[in-house]
Amino acid sequence: MAIQPQVRVQAAAAQLLFWLPRPLRRLIAGPALRLDGQELALDAQLLLRLQKLNGGGLVSGSVARSRALLELGTQLVSGKRIEPVSTREVEIPVDGGALEATLYTPAGLPEPSGLLVFFHGGGWVVGSRATHDNASRYLAKNTGVRVLSVEYRLAPEHPFPVPAQDALAAFAHAHAQAGELGADPDRIAVGGDSAGGNLAAVVALATTRAGGPAPAFQLLIYPAVDFTTRRRSRELFGADLFLTDEGMKWFESHYVPEGTELTDPLLSPLLAPDHSGLPPAFIVTAGFDPLRDEGEAYAEKLRAAGVQVGLSRQADLIHGFLNFTGVGSRFREAVAEMTGALRLGLAETKKAPSTQPGR
Repeated sequence: MAIQPQVRVQAAAAQLLFWLPRPLRRLIAGPALRLDGQELALDAQLLLRLQKLNGGGLVSGSVARSRALLELGTQLVSGKRIEPVSTREVEIPVDGGALEATLYTPAGLPEPSGLLVFFHGGGWVVGSRATHDNASRYLAKNTGVRVLSVEYRLAPEHPFPVPAQDALAAFAHAHAQAGELGADPDRIAVGGDSAGGNLAAVVALATTRAGGPAPAFQLLIYPAVDFTTRRRSRELFGADLFLTDEGMKWFESHYVPEGTELTDPLLSPLLAPDHSGLPPAFIVTAGFDPLRDEGEAYAEKLRAAGVQVGLSRQADLIHGFLNFTGVGSRFREAVAEMTGALRLGLAETKKAPSTQPGR
């Protein structure tokens, strides 16, 4: 997506704001925010302050307006395009048509390499490969893997279970065409943020229960995994912290058709009857996020089933920080941790063949 000159100016101004002396940044951001024994990072609080001044938000009126404003907002906070990373377009067959996807390859990466099949966040309604372009570049370059970012179909035009089916088709295609993608079929991970984390968890669960092929690793970034329960974090952090309770209701109303069984594992993977044999997982939560507690409940459920799980709560951050690496060093620190986990997870897979069913 081409960035307009005025957007470049606004993005530069936003980035400069985060380089101001700390006392000035604190003055602009306001008094420190403390909730549930946590203090919100100054970078996160400053970003929220800018969002309020600009009148932006994750949900802004209609679906079309929300999509357009997220595209614009991401350009303001994702930073300069990360290079050197090459890209090429990939088509994934589905329902007689095709999904678009982008394959990101860091410069000099030999074949075959590990591959991350990535699903962007946005409540299954907004977001795109474009909003997560720099996130995909960051993950590819700093992990040393190829990243296949998938343009799955969105609600309300394509409600549940279409995005979940698209995610399953994307993983199946990546595994079947691993050689053409420059990937090692035994080192294909799935990952995503928020709604994308939900889809990644669904893929890992469904493919394992079907007997494989299944992912070698799952990277779940503040995932939504349970549509049935309002946990404490949703009550604590459901207002004025980027992802809101009202926003979550808006997303659900567009994604989940009336009459859908909310306990369906393709919708709420936390509620699946069996989590044994799932691939190793690294689950990231944000302290000031309505989704915090369900992501951590999923880590507990996997661990109880004998799955190898790493859990990292970024206690001072808000939902969405994967896309904020262009402003504020605290966001980059958090994302760097997950790239390290993904690199290690796929390296361990290379050393020890998987024992998952059907693998």
